[in-house]
Amino acid sequence: MPVFVFEPDRGGIEMLGCGIIGLPLSGKTTVFNVITGSGAEVKPYAGGKTDPNRAIVEVPDERIERLTEIFKPKKRTPAMVEFVDLAGLSRDASRGAGLGNAFLSFVAEADALVHVLRAFDNPEVPHPEETLDPLRDWKIVETELILRDLGLTETRLNRLAAKKQLLPEEQLEADLLKKCQEHLLEERPLRDLPMDENQLRLLRGFTFVSLKPELVVLNLDETQVTDDRIPGYAELAALCESRGMPLVKVYGRMEMEMSSLSPEEQSEFMAELNVAETGRKRLISGAYRLLGLLSFFTVGPDEVRAWTLKNRATAVDAAGTIHSDLARGFIRAQVVNYEEFMKHGGSFAACREAGVLRLEGKEYPVRDGDILEIRFNV
Repeated sequence: MPVFVFEPDRGGIEMLGCGIIGLPLSGKTTVFNVITGSGAEVKPYAGGKTDPNRAIVEVPDERIERLTEIFKPKKRTPAMVEFVDLAGLSRDASRGAGLGNAFLSFVAEADALVHVLRAFDNPEVPHPEETLDPLRDWKIVETELILRDLGLTETRLNRLAAKKQLLPEEQLEADLLKKCQEHLLEERPLRDLPMDENQLRLLRGFTFVSLKPELVVLNLDETQVTDDRIPGYAELAALCESRGMPLVKVYGRMEMEMSSLSPEEQSEFMAELNVAETGRKRLISGAYRLLGLLSFFTVGPDEVRAWTLKNRATAVDAAGTIHSDLARGFIRAQVVNYEEFMKHGGSFAACREAGVLRLEGKEYPVRDGDILEIRFNV
């Protein structure tokens, strides 16, 4: 994935990205357009074409809008996330069918997967499996991801087995890979296998695709406003809940067309569909959470900015995200969470008087919505 650098000489984390996957003609590019508003051409991938559509999008966040209203800065910088629209995954892709290994290599680059399932009927665009069954389609794609990972696991285990003697770290790797192999042979993705941080670190170089977190998107038409109109919805919802996979409904084609309407007209359409917020907002916010990210804020007259951190990151990690000098010379972080800040009238003075504006050390675990000022000396 490309690296997103905030500015020259500034710190930051890599731009994390979501790969949009699914069977051919499931509406992946339509969903990509709903998310990005980029107007990518909606059509089946041409034979041999593997270049995906890519876009970096702003994470919708009402908090940065409110903070911008309060501080009236010269510049407003939201959090960002990348989406990549991948070619349709054919049945037997792990054996080279369709775009085969080229597709799976693009999947391996993603940090998380957005899996689009077709629930809409369109006689002009026949389903490649001939009938509508989102749960079956999910299983087809999931099986290909599992088979790809199984092949990687077996290849590495064979190489380790050919050695006369294993180093201690190689033995640890072999033991873990055998555990992964057994799990995959049960047709279970690696994301369902309990592993600690050290084990996950051992597997990092393999780019296992079934280990990546997954958000499931049901691509609907405007007639499917109740669950009983969605084929196999109850079974799919139960599966997603049991596997810890978020499930998002999107009226793909309609929401793509809605993007050209005025806000008032969009609100009317959303009311008709009985949805409180746009599919774009639900998908981007869901993907951000899926990537295990949080946002903290820096504020002032020059800039209000949302910075991206991994969950469980510390105050010194946040300082390094802003600039390496801040981490090197870190003294304290002045912290107030956004909710407390707004509860006290958007005033640092009122927060200080109420005792909710506080100083924290290096190991403070940054919370989503924290407003930070780093005190440092270099």
